[in-house]
Amino acid sequence: MIDLPVLLAALQRLPGFAAVALPDLLPLPEKGLAHDHVRIAGTTWLLRIPRQSQFSFSALDNLSYQQACFERAAFSGHTPQFRAVLPPGPCLPMGALLVEAIDGVPLDLPEDMAGIAACLAAIHSLPVPSDSNRRPLENHGDAVAGTLAFIERQSIALTQALPACDARRQIESELEWARGFAAESAGQSQPLTLVLSDTHPGNYLRRKDGRVICVDLEKALYGAPGIDLAHASLYTSTSWDIASAATLTRPEIESFYRHYLSLLPGGMADSLRVWLLPLRRLTWLRSVTWCVHYRMESIKARQRDKAVAASTEDWSTEDVDAALIAHVEHRVADYLDPQTIARIRCEWVGERPLSL
Repeated sequence: MIDLPVLLAALQRLPGFAAVALPDLLPLPEKGLAHDHVRIAGTTWLLRIPRQSQFSFSALDNLSYQQACFERAAFSGHTPQFRAVLPPGPCLPMGALLVEAIDGVPLDLPEDMAGIAACLAAIHSLPVPSDSNRRPLENHGDAVAGTLAFIERQSIALTQALPACDARRQIESELEWARGFAAESAGQSQPLTLVLSDTHPGNYLRRKDGRVICVDLEKALYGAPGIDLAHASLYTSTSWDIASAATLTRPEIESFYRHYLSLLPGGMADSLRVWLLPLRRLTWLRSVTWCVHYRMESIKARQRDKAVAASTEDWSTEDVDAALIAHVEHRVADYLDPQTIARIRCEWVGERPLSL
């Protein structure tokens, strides 16, 4: 539950917002598990209020990281502008970010996949700073190893979440492949860019001018652009958000990749191609092991001391809209279904892998 009077008091301390009144704060419907959102009437701004950090940051570090995400990606022209941070405190434990409110509508798939491709191509084409200037964003110089580290952490609960069954056996087979691929590809160079990491179609809005804007930037880092492409087009992503849910056909997936590659500068497309299918496979494994992680973490009690906690990762279902939780649990059950897993794996295992 958002404490609007507390939020208002924090907002009024920012230059230019002293005249905002309580009726001007318009909470938006709950849509995701990590943030609440409040529109400020009569302005072009939105308050983005974290519930947790999916990277296990403290409240203050989470705000600093998200600020960097918004500031770095803004040069693409496909993300909201950042304005200010409202610091954490006893009554606003995770603080908030003040960012541009995007007037737009949820995407229609597959028609808007071209818009996602344009958005991602613009972000991936931004200049990459030197190693020392990439902080505070994570730097996955070896993107395969960096992603595998997430997967390994999430898969710890695999035996508990999925007792011996076909779904678990398939996931374990993919884990074995991922470890082998990480060892095999270690030291091999691939394009490294600013990436968003969480690029499922529900994280975008389409403006009236047709431009697709990514509005959720909390997990940006320097890594492999192929992971963003995969996360934008896997079944576990395109069916996640209620408003934009769709199942892409194989030709539609392949067309999305082709369009994206056509938008890249120079020889970047040629450098990426060999990585696209294995990174799609790795990204699916990241998504499905998150489902395992969520299944075990969501039954825990809500963390109540986030203002001072070293880690604020918190997937508890307490205090979350019941309809949203029902939707998430339905999606998780689908993604962990052995038939769903087998159908997705046909994209890379078998006689007809995707042609990317």
